[in-house]
Parts: sequence; structure tokens; C-alpha cells
Amino acid sequence: MPGTTRTAATITGHFTFADWQERVIGPGEDANPRLAHASVRNTFTGGIEAAGTNCEYTIVYVTAKTGSFSGMELLTGSVEGREGSFAVEERGFFGEDGTVHCTFEVVPGSGSGELTGLSGKGDFTARHGETEVAYRFAYELAEEPARTELRGSA
Repeated sequence: MPGTTRTAATITGHFTFADWQERVIGPGEDANPRLAHASVRNTFTGGIEAAGTNCEYTIVYVTAKTGSFSGMELLTGSVEGREGSFAVEERGFFGEDGTVHCTFEVVPGSGSGELTGLSGKGDFTARHGETEVAYRFAYELAEEPARTELRGSA
């Protein structure tokens, strides 16, 4: 886009999760593999500031302690002080020791407000028992140049 510049940065921070509501979809609580659904609320601090996000996961348990998941999360808040909302698509897996490995990517076109045009990818590793999880997010954001008005003399 002529006249538009893009800011690129990598930011870090932490998030905490709450209200983990999980239910088995099928075939049963003790069956493997089994499918489950979880609704979660996260609070992000650091480069991303967002309280009470909405996150929905679909989980496949291969064993009682291992599996993979995918999900969508809607964040409303700010990225380095720029206000707006955006959605991320998440994919990951968890191992026998309870460690969760996840990558996420901004859903194209989902940015609003000052986050319109946001794109980026990130990741986190959550270790069993931790209440605060570190994340990394590399993003780009289009910035419109400041408009100046030309004024003629009277």
C-alpha cells in the first residue's frame, strides 16, 4: 500500500489461565483416543495486554496424559499500546510429563481498531503446575502515515 509502513517486532510476556471448563465429546471418559472440548479464559500481560480472553479448544487424548489440540482465541486489549481486538488460531500437543507445546498465528483480517492489519506468529510452552506461562509473539502491523493538511493563506 503506497504511503503505508509496516512495524515488525518480537514481544514477550506472560499469561495466566482460569475457568478451564472441559467436557468429553466422545467416545467416553475412559476411552482412548477420545475427543474433548475446553473453554478457557486467559489474561495476558507484557507486550500483549488482554484480560479475560475467550478461548475454545478441541482436544484429542491419545492416552490419559498425551494428545494434541487446536483452538481459537479472541483477544481484546492492546499490543504494545495499540488498542483493538484480534483472533489467533492455536495448535499444539502435550506429553506424558504434562508439558504443553503450542504455536499460534493471527487469523488474517481479524485485527480491529489500531490492530487492523495485524499479522504474526507466536508460541509458548506450559509446564505442568505453572500458573504463569511465558509467550513469544513476532508480529507486523501496517501503520498509516500521519496526514497533514495544507492550508492556504487568506
